[in-house]
Amino acid sequence: MSSSGSAAAKRALDLGLTLAALPIALPLMALVALWVRLDSPGPALFRQERVGRGGRLFRIHKFRTMRVHQSGSGPQVTAAGDARITRAGYWLRRSKLDELPQLIDVVRGDMSLVGPRPEVPSYMAKYPDQARQRILSIRPGITDRAAIEFRHEEQLLAASDDPETTYVQEVMPIKQRYYLDYVDNHSVAGDLRIIFDTLRKVFDL
Repeated sequence: MSSSGSAAAKRALDLGLTLAALPIALPLMALVALWVRLDSPGPALFRQERVGRGGRLFRIHKFRTMRVHQSGSGPQVTAAGDARITRAGYWLRRSKLDELPQLIDVVRGDMSLVGPRPEVPSYMAKYPDQARQRILSIRPGITDRAAIEFRHEEQLLAASDDPETTYVQEVMPIKQRYYLDYVDNHSVAGDLRIIFDTLRKVFDL
């Protein structure tokens, strides 16, 4: 299949699965949004600038998991036990339900269901130029093999005296290898396997 045909098939998979999931996801998202609002002052959604396909910046959507006056302060990475995390945020991050609003980003075309996780600009700038260009040649995703491998990343970072340095020097190089492998070898069948494995891990808390 040509690259354009592969991209079209991937986009069709994204829209088909997302639109099929929305009748179930939207009521759940409404309940989670209400929980977030009742748990701590502030909006239900958190928006943050990330780097998308072709280096274009977009605003990713998540459920807010931090206190509103602290969500923009401190390190860009979050370790387990971070004092900024709300009570609801702890459970949302553990269950990965905070990622649900990214279905909006998939419908908008900013993200795919599967692909390299989008980084903030300051971290994406640390990737080697050639690797960065390859990774940004496709839409970023809600999940991928790196996201599955580092499902408990916050616990890993909590064991470090300097979580941000640990992320940049130890975690990012491993994620980069996963991302580049995905760019070179992704397929519709492969995406379906990653989605299945992600759901299996989410429900195996």
